[in-house]
Amino acid sequence: MLLNSFEPLWREDAHILVLGSMPGVASLEQQQYYAHPRNLFWPLLFNGDLSAVPQDYSLRCCRLFDRRLALWDVLKHCRRAGSLDSAIETQSEVANDFAYLFKRLPLLKRICFNGQKAAQSFSRHVIKAGLDCSAYELLTLPSTSPANAGISYEKKYRLWAEALQLL
Repeated sequence: MLLNSFEPLWREDAHILVLGSMPGVASLEQQQYYAHPRNLFWPLLFNGDLSAVPQDYSLRCCRLFDRRLALWDVLKHCRRAGSLDSAIETQSEVANDFAYLFKRLPLLKRICFNGQKAAQSFSRHVIKAGLDCSAYELLTLPSTSPANAGISYEKKYRLWAEALQLL
């Protein structure tokens, strides 16, 4: 099935861009980034407090903007059955227009990849395609997906909090 990602969430004052690979099934159904209830992305932005994460998606987005973060996915389109990054058909991948977004984020300093697949796809489709990203620190973090159970919540939280300057 051909999947389409969302528009980016950003404000001009963003310093950090978080990139996933492609929204999962729950996110696509709800048309919200990181909508799976066990995904750790939103709890991380609320200092690891699951009970502090508002149900209202617009309030979650406000927290993102207050922290001067932007959010998008590397892939604009791809084919995939289910939600796992490993199920993405590599030959079907089409990247989002990062030149467009980078022009609108003059204060951007760091790009954080939510997992290895996002980093690999960015390298393959953006850097190797010739877009100069040398002005940005590129940082690959452990996926916040519930499928990534090999790393403890505490370790994920510490790595993400440091990268997003939440500490």
